[in-house]
Amino acid sequence: MTADRTAPTATYRLQLQPGFPFAAAERAVPYLASLGVSHLHLSPVLEARPGSTHGYDVVDHTAVRAELGGERGLRALARTARAHGLGLIADIVPNHMAVPVPERLNGPLWEVLRDGPESPYARWFDIDWAEHGRKVLLPVLGGPLGDEWERLRPGDDGVLRYYDHEFPLRPGTERLPPAELLDAQWYRLGWWRLARTELNYRRFFTISELIAVRVEDPEVFDATHRTLLELVRDGVLDGLRVDHPDGLADPEGYLRRLDEAVRAATGGDGRWTVVEKILARDEPLPAHWPVAGTTGYDALHHIDGLFVDPDGLEKLTAAYRAFTAAPPDEGGDWAATVRRAARHVVHHELAAEVERLTRTASRICAASPPLRDHAPWALRTAIRALLVRLPVYRPYAAVGAPAAEADAAMLHRAARDARTAFTAAARTVEAEARAVDTVRDAALGRLGDGPDHRDFCARFAQTAAALRAKSVEDTAFYRYTPLLSAAEVGGDPGHPAVCPEEFHAFAARLLRDWPTTGTVLSTHDTKRSADVRARIAALTESPARWGRLLAESAESAESAESAEPADPARPEAPGPQLVWTAWQTALGLGAPDARRLVPAMLKAVREAGLHTTWTERNAAYEDAVTACVEAAPWAALDAFASDIAAPARVNTLGAALLHLTMPGVPDLYMDTERVYRALVDPDNRRPPALDGHAADELSAEKLLLTRAALRLRRDHPSWFGPGSGYTPLIAAGPASTHCVAFLRDDGTSGGGGGAITVTTRLSRRLAEAGGWDPRTRLPLPPGHWRDLLTGRAAGGATPLAELLDRLPVALLVRD
Repeated sequence: MTADRTAPTATYRLQLQPGFPFAAAERAVPYLASLGVSHLHLSPVLEARPGSTHGYDVVDHTAVRAELGGERGLRALARTARAHGLGLIADIVPNHMAVPVPERLNGPLWEVLRDGPESPYARWFDIDWAEHGRKVLLPVLGGPLGDEWERLRPGDDGVLRYYDHEFPLRPGTERLPPAELLDAQWYRLGWWRLARTELNYRRFFTISELIAVRVEDPEVFDATHRTLLELVRDGVLDGLRVDHPDGLADPEGYLRRLDEAVRAATGGDGRWTVVEKILARDEPLPAHWPVAGTTGYDALHHIDGLFVDPDGLEKLTAAYRAFTAAPPDEGGDWAATVRRAARHVVHHELAAEVERLTRTASRICAASPPLRDHAPWALRTAIRALLVRLPVYRPYAAVGAPAAEADAAMLHRAARDARTAFTAAARTVEAEARAVDTVRDAALGRLGDGPDHRDFCARFAQTAAALRAKSVEDTAFYRYTPLLSAAEVGGDPGHPAVCPEEFHAFAARLLRDWPTTGTVLSTHDTKRSADVRARIAALTESPARWGRLLAESAESAESAESAEPADPARPEAPGPQLVWTAWQTALGLGAPDARRLVPAMLKAVREAGLHTTWTERNAAYEDAVTACVEAAPWAALDAFASDIAAPARVNTLGAALLHLTMPGVPDLYMDTERVYRALVDPDNRRPPALDGHAADELSAEKLLLTRAALRLRRDHPSWFGPGSGYTPLIAAGPASTHCVAFLRDDGTSGGGGGAITVTTRLSRRLAEAGGWDPRTRLPLPPGHWRDLLTGRAAGGATPLAELLDRLPVALLVRD
């Protein structure tokens, strides 16, 4: 960790796209400045695939995206922002570039496809040239090559075309007969289905349209960061958010090179930088990384968990299992569901990555007589068995350096368990299971030094990250759904509840170790926005009623179907697991809207992969999902939605205030200063309103709270930044467990100022017990205090019934 004087007090995330370019952001600057944020946080600004609504599919690192207004538009935005006291933070994408259509849009890749491994750009991309006869497999054809042959059109301009695709012809091959011409290229055009098993370039997760970039090469780093660093040098950009560092061969090495380059561009000052690192519940961020911290998903998990009733969750999960009858490994049990998903992904979606690791491990063993008899099948089995047993995204190890104690211990534990993957006779098992130890040692960089050793160590970790993301967040999260609000990036659906003591301990660790880390509640990647999750979390306080509602709705649907004449054209119902998920999603959205629910549910079932997938669509099942959502008796939700409105309000305001006042730098997603209910992308990437209008009372309350907290952070940075204090305040009395409160001040013993956050949790349980008992009081530090939200004065041992009679939260300052 490095102390950072350039840290923001709060950031506001804008998801740029052609429908919301730099000019639109510039027009919103006065309003955003009035909120009290210090910086605007921009999605990627470099040239991307045409029409991209997110910008992570970069095609040119030398240019600011023209569709957003180009460099002139970005600099104009920076000037306007600065005139209003705001800086700019930009998202950067070091891990990958797009394989666009047409392919010529990615200039470096075009050069490689034309000139092959001798191209000066060949070092840019992680390509295994030993495969496919030194050709890059491009899985772009709609069918097998024989079926698509007639659609390939070589032109006199040195370009081979296939629909909108364009591929450069190797110089001197233009006049060859078609079959010879195709064989003479540095690429192999293949059926898109070959990507799963035959791909020979590293990609982003399992997305073949995103080719990985080797930023560990200094020349590649310089070329891909030159424009960004110029923008930093010129004061256009004041900070960076690094996308997916776990995809890189050497995350720490990259971050050190980035830090050095930024310091060189800023006269040694450096700039605030955070990384999109997804941490497991008890996993620490590597302490020696030269960053301010993470983008904040760890904070999201701890905030959300405060509003989950553990007893209610247990009952809700029991109701879910009874209603869905889901098998344990298909959504009935969290751990079993994760294991099955990981095994599937490592055998199928990541088969090409595993095969490359197997080839590398085989070469390592062939070069070492003691290891020479490890068969490829045994190495492959060992690689898979180790990968699926890693509980975090990846280890951090390198050849020639000792692995961190935690990473070594994790891989040793995984290796002990991985030996069970070998099931032959006992003596044979013992001999062949030694392949597990060999793979473990190779992953820890302990088998020697050489190109293959370094390659295996890096790629094992990269593949582990892809497996974790695809199997947990993109598969298991959509299969195990008793409480959808828990299935969020960085979350732990098996144990989502967080008690106040755990939250306070987490906040204290942040302040001690990463005081300017990022914190978030909603992002462009969250599967449900914070306010949707706040409504769904309220189910843990009404599990029995929710179970009855679903059972009654299912009975009504069955009765209606039996009363209607059979229609062979009508799709069959998609099953109770889908119904449970759809109804929770609709409840979270508030006003069930089939136009938004249908795309979200189709994405959910494709990601779950139990009945249909993105690549193997089951049209009949997807039609059934659509019909189920469109015909659902959503009116039955009205009474329940009204009943949870009060606890949902408490959760919404409580989570917002905790986020804005806990240690770290809060990042607000666009429009979340008011009630913002959005589902998974693309629903959460609609152009923002940014007008400060509050459409309802809860939006007005949230806007009031957000403005007050942001302006407080802006006006009193010493209370919230490095060196500040964080002191839990513990209520006393019969309802004390329903209060979470803390003091933020400048960390000195003088006590001359400070702010106190007071929130309510598990409010339905509180109401059922009679509300805030007059004996439940919050002892306040000495002085006269005033609530910025209501103007109420307080002091001493304040009764919570009085302090929270108008709002379920309070933000106190010394008067």
